Amino acid sequence: MHNPPDILSLAYRQSVLQDQFVMLQEKVRLIPGSVQYTINRYHNTGGWNMEDMGMLVYHYEKNKPKENYLELKFCVSGNVYCRQKDIECNMCKYSASRSCVERVESVDVMSFRFSPAHISQFVTRKGNEVLSDDVLKFKHVSSFTKILPLCGKTRMVLEGLLNHTFTDSLENIYINAQTQMLLLYSLDCMLGEKEIDVINCKFLANEADREKITKSREILIQHIGEPITIKELSRKVAINECYLKKGFKEMFGTTIFDFYQSQRMEHAKYLLYEKGLSVTEVSLLLGYSSISHFSTAFKKHTGLKPCELLLRA
Repeated sequence: MHNPPDILSLAYRQSVLQDQFVMLQEKVRLIPGSVQYTINRYHNTGGWNMEDMGMLVYHYEKNKPKENYLELKFCVSGNVYCRQKDIECNMCKYSASRSCVERVESVDVMSFRFSPAHISQFVTRKGNEVLSDDVLKFKHVSSFTKILPLCGKTRMVLEGLLNHTFTDSLENIYINAQTQMLLLYSLDCMLGEKEIDVINCKFLANEADREKITKSREILIQHIGEPITIKELSRKVAINECYLKKGFKEMFGTTIFDFYQSQRMEHAKYLLYEKGLSVTEVSLLLGYSSISHFSTAFKKHTGLKPCELLLRA
């Protein structure tokens, strides 16, 4: 079973903590014979920096072809959402969005899942023997996840999907057309490729090893207050230390140490700023031997001393 990473956590470059993102709107829809899509809009309450990104997930089960699917995921920040969207407040009705007190900046996470039966309509008998053809025909024999760049064309389609005014049957027609454009732009990114270039470490071509690296990330998050060594971590996920370090950097774009420190400091900010804990309490909860060590690490990550953050609260 292929377990792709959570795109919101990747875009945030941290694990998402409770209360950091408040749900503004949730839409789940299945267009018969077409695509199943989900649009979740969040309010980024902490104002943390997000990275816009796309992701293509190819899920392949050799012995369970009915479970095969192709999924496009996107995370886009900086859009605006009106809390009175359903009834359209007077300010938004007259395009005075900057003056609308009901508007908040949103983080939008979108997912579009295509079945083999739906995708088969686009397959030609004579392929060019490129990766995108194997994906459309579900002949690529291993699952994978590929990070996609967000070009201007893709952004325009996503903006349209978030802000259109169609309803009922017309909405289905519009969504179907736009998602096909997303599929086109996403597969175009792979045109001419012979293999998955998102993974350079050869051993990560093995799905079991990728799952071990993903599991190591989860364990690090679980041990925020209980420091764990790389040797202990490698034993827990049953993979060589060298492979663990290389694979982690390849899959998540950061070293194990930097990721772990970043996680701890972001959690420290949450405990200090949102929960109102003291510097001493947070230092103890995160397993630091002294307050000075914690303060030094915190300032290195945030540019502020813990007490300076509290003064801004």
